[in-house]
Amino acid sequence: MPRPKTMPDEELLAAAFALMRADGPDRLTFAALAARTGLSGATLVQRFENKAKLIQRALSQAWDGLDGQTAELMASVPRTPEGAIALLVGLSGDYGGIDSYADDLRILREDLRDPLLRARGAKWRDVLSGVLDECLAGLPAASPGLGLLMASQWQGSLLWWSFDPQVPVTVFVEQSLTRFVEAFARRPAG
Repeated sequence: MPRPKTMPDEELLAAAFALMRADGPDRLTFAALAARTGLSGATLVQRFENKAKLIQRALSQAWDGLDGQTAELMASVPRTPEGAIALLVGLSGDYGGIDSYADDLRILREDLRDPLLRARGAKWRDVLSGVLDECLAGLPAASPGLGLLMASQWQGSLLWWSFDPQVPVTVFVEQSLTRFVEAFARRPAG
């Protein structure tokens, strides 16, 4: 099969992300990406300069996808506690099984190392927790910041699920967040 002459950056970055998920960020090399895409290593170096920039661009593209998915889900859920749960359960569906979740944690390390990618995470946190605040505003014990608390509960539930993944992640998350909302629905205001 002849070597392709070109490939859009989006496809190359998706291939780089897939390699990171499969083998870990440390194993992503221009040679591995060349083997996956059929482009020469020299061509890839010309386009991305170095491994750090390749990783940053691949993860920035992944953040773009997460931002889009989050916006789509936010637009589709009612601004109610049930909508908040549906939003976070919807975001949990992409984790799949335990192996996929573990692979994503390996990649998260790269997000935490890079200031640009950390800023993307902080921005996403703020958008997500703001919408969760809107959804939870009608609870008796609602207060500013409850959305961030719920997002933290969600992230914690993902981690606790990962130690004993006996049920699908979406089931575990929904049960955990339902208990969270019930606790604030019963609590007196003030």
